[in-house]
Amino acid sequence: MPKTNAETSSRARIERAGPADLTVLATDRGPVPMNIGAILGFDASPGPDLSTVSAHLAERIPHIPRLRQRLQRVPIGCGHPVWVDDPGFTLEHHLTEQDWPAPAGERQLFDLAAEFVCTPLSRDRPLWQARLVADRSSGRTALIVVLHHVLADGLGGLAVLAALTDSGPRPAGPVFPQPPPSRKALAADAARRRVTAVRTLPVAMRRGFAGLRELGLGRSRPHLVEPTSLNRPTSSRRRVTRIVVPLAEVTSLAHSHHGTVNDIVVAAVTGAMLAGLRARGERPGRLVVSVPISGRRTATADRLGNVTGVRPVSVPAIVDDEDRLTRIVAATSAAHGQPARASSGGPLGLAFRALGRLGMFRLFIDHQRMVHTFVTNLRGPAEPVELAGFRVRSLVPLVVTPGNVGVTFAVLSYAGDLGITLVADPAIVPDQDEMAQNVADTVARL
Repeated sequence: MPKTNAETSSRARIERAGPADLTVLATDRGPVPMNIGAILGFDASPGPDLSTVSAHLAERIPHIPRLRQRLQRVPIGCGHPVWVDDPGFTLEHHLTEQDWPAPAGERQLFDLAAEFVCTPLSRDRPLWQARLVADRSSGRTALIVVLHHVLADGLGGLAVLAALTDSGPRPAGPVFPQPPPSRKALAADAARRRVTAVRTLPVAMRRGFAGLRELGLGRSRPHLVEPTSLNRPTSSRRRVTRIVVPLAEVTSLAHSHHGTVNDIVVAAVTGAMLAGLRARGERPGRLVVSVPISGRRTATADRLGNVTGVRPVSVPAIVDDEDRLTRIVAATSAAHGQPARASSGGPLGLAFRALGRLGMFRLFIDHQRMVHTFVTNLRGPAEPVELAGFRVRSLVPLVVTPGNVGVTFAVLSYAGDLGITLVADPAIVPDQDEMAQNVADTVARL
């Protein structure tokens, strides 16, 4: 019997949280939420006011369906949670305004953004918030946007940014709000997905073994990283610091070493961490950096979610920057030849979700000895973008993670600059400004 239009439409509306999304939810444990975000600093003075930004977002948000949806649990036997339109969505619940704290400098803005990104989002509404920060005396403005990580990974976040800008795509969106799928439709969809999972089990197993190799496990037993004073259970506070270097110079440096921009970043941040640890009287033999890997080349505003894995990079504690960079390039070049990018998300997700169900994930991440830090690197817009007719001068990424990693690094290129953002627990890294300067000095020496 042919399917009716109603059945086809009902099935098309079922958008479920994927395996990587479920992992994000399982790992959202601890004093800070699994949030990501960005600070958009405007070039003009005065910048846009609240009514201008509100009107612009009201026009743009319908082209980004996830910003008007919430994640809903389903009855037993009906599969994973689904994204459904929130009929009570109003922009006023998500966009607010605040005065720029005196003396209205970058430090005050970064402190405000750190507090904002560390604030949990309400699960009863779409998982995002934005805040316009304005200095009434000078006219300077900035927009802080925060999303829960289950909404999007790094590439998805850039897709959201692109859709919000003046030149962003404007695809025709569905009528809002769409009714949620029925229990019968959910059960039928879940059954079909289970059949598909059984059919593709051999492929999934091969990808799982590839994921173990991507994690560096393979046939050898895992090696625990050396404990350091930078790896202690973190608090609910974070502090943001940023350095900016010319992207062209870093790209040229990477090419001259037959490496990538990310290799230069890893060399710089490990050099800064090693210098800080030596000042504390600590001399670990190596540092292990976790680098996210995307399982897709692009993302669009109507297809967000998470499709990522991780690759640990073991960096020997070599003082000489050139030698350390050479070792990093050799390690990452060998890893680039492996098939099935981001396959590590499978086995890692299974393990993390199992720990979450057992109520042991918080204990695990507070005492994990797999990595020393995280480095997230994204390629942003090559040219300046505009929002509501105002040019965005700077774009600062924000990423917070729970656990015992005292400092993480979020890297984003934008309009010819490479910004390296340090997000640290001030109780664990009181010398964060010095560490940021060490990152800049390492790049300069290279």
